[in-house]
Amino acid sequence: MGGVDARLLAVARAAKGFMPDDEGLALHGAAAAAASGGRGPLLEVGTYCGKSAVFLGAAARDAGTVLFTVDHHRGSEENQAGWDHHDTSLVDPTSGRMDTLPCFRRTMEDAGLEDSVVAVVGESATVARWWGTPLAFLFIDGGHGDEVVRADEASWIPHVAPGALVAIHDVFPDPADGGRPPYELWCRLVAGASFEDDPSLACGSLRVVRRRA
Repeated sequence: MGGVDARLLAVARAAKGFMPDDEGLALHGAAAAAASGGRGPLLEVGTYCGKSAVFLGAAARDAGTVLFTVDHHRGSEENQAGWDHHDTSLVDPTSGRMDTLPCFRRTMEDAGLEDSVVAVVGESATVARWWGTPLAFLFIDGGHGDEVVRADEASWIPHVAPGALVAIHDVFPDPADGGRPPYELWCRLVAGASFEDDPSLACGSLRVVRRRA
């Protein structure tokens, strides 16, 4: 069964996270288009509990490739105690630290995507330092602080294959709608010579750029 059917959509809706259905379906469409080119695997920075990995994993499964999803699973800055997005149900009672890995594993099991989605548990920059495979699709949705976004940019953009796509979540041109670092990343990419914006793949706060061949 291909695409994002009603069952998969229900699993994505039930997963903790902050991606609306329309943006998730747009993300799936962009990933499916990229995966069909055979340029390499898909990679996501920022797994959290696996909501977006359902959409990306379905695209990887249908194309016969895999999604690698990278996260230390200790929560980004805005997910820690004292912040609005902190979820106490994701705190390990023994360590007192955030731990989203069990939630992610349940989401992948419920979605039936364990064979198509590979969890890489570690700091994004550390993983990227030892990464050597060109990527057909990169989704940047980790921490949204400027230092973190710039580190993900420096770490992963060099691995994007010619003609491949980069998707960025939470791109808000109006500062009143959200933080600036993801928007500024998108601006840097489209202002440079290596990438061009693809507005046909944009939806809500999701933006997609293509690496020039």
